[in-house]
Amino acid sequence: MSRLDGETKRKLREMNAGELLEAIDTQDEMLSIGLPFEDRVRLAVDDAYSTFTHSKVAGLIRRAGLRYPNADLRRIDLLDERSLNRPLLAQLGTCSFVARQQNVVFQGFTGSGKSYLGCAIAKRACEHRIRAHYVRMPDLEEAWVAAQDSPGGAGKFLRKYAAFTLLVVDEWLLDRPTESMRGMLLELMERRYGETSTVFCTQYSQKDWHQRLGSGVHADAIMDRIIHNTIWVETGTYNMREHTALASA
Repeated sequence: MSRLDGETKRKLREMNAGELLEAIDTQDEMLSIGLPFEDRVRLAVDDAYSTFTHSKVAGLIRRAGLRYPNADLRRIDLLDERSLNRPLLAQLGTCSFVARQQNVVFQGFTGSGKSYLGCAIAKRACEHRIRAHYVRMPDLEEAWVAAQDSPGGAGKFLRKYAAFTLLVVDEWLLDRPTESMRGMLLELMERRYGETSTVFCTQYSQKDWHQRLGSGVHADAIMDRIIHNTIWVETGTYNMREHTALASA
């Protein structure tokens, strides 16, 4: 492909076609000189699209705010020792549960890798070009309290967290939510129900949720919008933090 003049380059940049411009500029003349024009264009577009996709995924991962941005569902340590369900994790890695608007619960003891798994799921979603977000429940509560101090803040808060196609809530029910927080959770789960997917990382089994949520009508309603369409994953009792510390000693 012949070298482009400055005006053509300017137009490509103005059209936000920088990836295509770079692909054209870096195309190997020796390798492509004998190819028909259509094939040279196709190769340039393929290279530009690959760069665009990589940038898009990197941006989604960055904006997801992952606690463990390098988490990888395909590289989970000690699967057998932790009694993790290998086929189920592989299935979750396809992100087909998101298309079905299903939820996921990672439940297990402290240090069993729940947060890592939640981040790994969110990262896989980003790689599938799905908009994901990670938040610890204490931080979610802090953001909710702050939102109520500004006009329209509560509505803006709910719209933001309802819009994520995949939302990972870590440390779910670590602290018992206040009455205000329970009301927010009910409204948020109502907005997300049947439209999006939520991943919960928690120490508490399902039988403890109702009490942790206050045992009232809010607890009933919140659980009703979560538990019926949820994949439950037991992360066991194996303490990965302790294992990592011993391995590095």
